[in-house]
Amino acid sequence: MNKSTSAIDPERFNEEGYAIVRRLAPTSLCSRMLHVARSDLERAAPPIEYEADTRYPGAPRSHDAPGGRTARRLLQAYTRDAAFRELSTSHEVAQQLQVVLEPELELSQAHHNCIMTKAPAYSSVTGWHRDIRYWSFERPELVSVWLALGVERRENGCLLVLPGSHRMEFEPECLDEAQFLRADVERNRELLSRQTAVELDRGDVLFFHCRLFHAAGNNQTRQTKFSVVFTYHSADNPPVPGSRSASLADIPLST
Repeated sequence: MNKSTSAIDPERFNEEGYAIVRRLAPTSLCSRMLHVARSDLERAAPPIEYEADTRYPGAPRSHDAPGGRTARRLLQAYTRDAAFRELSTSHEVAQQLQVVLEPELELSQAHHNCIMTKAPAYSSVTGWHRDIRYWSFERPELVSVWLALGVERRENGCLLVLPGSHRMEFEPECLDEAQFLRADVERNRELLSRQTAVELDRGDVLFFHCRLFHAAGNNQTRQTKFSVVFTYHSADNPPVPGSRSASLADIPLST
């Protein structure tokens, strides 16, 4: 793994809810993961989530509609190839996470653990949401790690974040039935005006809190965008027994 040119500032992370570490993953490892991702996408290696499954704006209406077999996520990245296991359990990733979580860390296989694929056509728009809305852990204290396998900009659907929103509480009327932030509510507009685009280059990693509101546009370029996403929690913050979060075994990280 690379020796990155930056490190997480814990005070700033606690304030803003996210941090970017540049060039954390080496080019060679990114190339290995990208090769696997492209191969698995071409042969539709399961498990896969399709854009049609999301029902998000811009997504095909069904699997049988035009673009209905456009992949959104190649699931279970950890077991797809050794390259993803090398990244997700690396000392470099663990070292950054220990700044904002406890020293004993575990990787969740039940959430994220995927290759995000944003295609040039039929890619959907993801509204403002917090990942913790459908996760079940003893405490809402998890951090996700988003690795760019190529350039991520607004034009190809990079992530957008609302800095500091992980520390905020919202009245029920600020959210819709699926817990997405409503853009038509007056009290949300000032917050939405502070949205920040997370623009990344290959090997850059975004660390973000599970309560941070984030969104993404569609891909307006001619190239599919590939990203890898894993989620971590402290060993003393286990998933709730019987929940979806506990459906797959967590992976302890060696430190």
